[in-house]
Amino acid sequence: MSESPLLIEDQGAVRVITVNRPDKLNALNSATLDALHHAFDDAAADDAVRVVVLTGAGPKAFVAGADIAEMADLRPVEGRDFALRGQAMMRRVETLPKPVIAMVNGFALGGGLELAMCCHLRIASDTAKVGQPEVNLGLIPGFGGTQRLLRLAGRAATLELCLTGAPVNAERALALGIVNRVAPAAELQAQTMALAEQLANAAPLALRGVLDCINTGGESAIGEGLAFEAAQFGLMFATEDMREGTRAFLERRKPEFKNR
Repeated sequence: MSESPLLIEDQGAVRVITVNRPDKLNALNSATLDALHHAFDDAAADDAVRVVVLTGAGPKAFVAGADIAEMADLRPVEGRDFALRGQAMMRRVETLPKPVIAMVNGFALGGGLELAMCCHLRIASDTAKVGQPEVNLGLIPGFGGTQRLLRLAGRAATLELCLTGAPVNAERALALGIVNRVAPAAELQAQTMALAEQLANAAPLALRGVLDCINTGGESAIGEGLAFEAAQFGLMFATEDMREGTRAFLERRKPEFKNR
């Protein structure tokens, strides 16, 4: 078997998945897309995993894009299938019932920005740059870039980034809402893991309820979203974690959530 393009490590309840192709700036080829899909399937099924951190190997790139060498000779149907393959993997990440944090340690361009945007939270190094440069190759984003960027940053910013192909730095990405936080490069890992640990200690079923509500409500009319939220809120009253959380609050102690 060929060597995996991923490194996977558990740090307590936090699973760290690293795209490990630093010589290619962690570009996404078919094998890497498939490996990521399987890795997130495994994370979803493992009850010991409460949070996932996704990052790229090396000092230069989170993921610098899709693998152009693999794409260059694709025919139209093959190109569509490659896009669908990437979209399916990223939808797997987006719908994971556990928080996923993108630790953007360098370039996140094209498919790399698309991968970061399908994560639930994004923390970027102050040296990172993000963008959708596909137009410079005679292409358009194919892994969901036009759609997720539109939802995160709005129409004006999406048109600018996708039409010009020019990247933006981390501070502008923060101002546009593309990333949640910016950290000094030397502190990126520590700050990301601190957030991951905070989430890992929260009530897993409540986190799942939040993710489900936002994923559903973001694609629904307000009335449908509110109804779904109310139903999910009611379900929380069937959980042991809700009883533990409310008791701990009243008893002025730290709750111990058991994912039940």
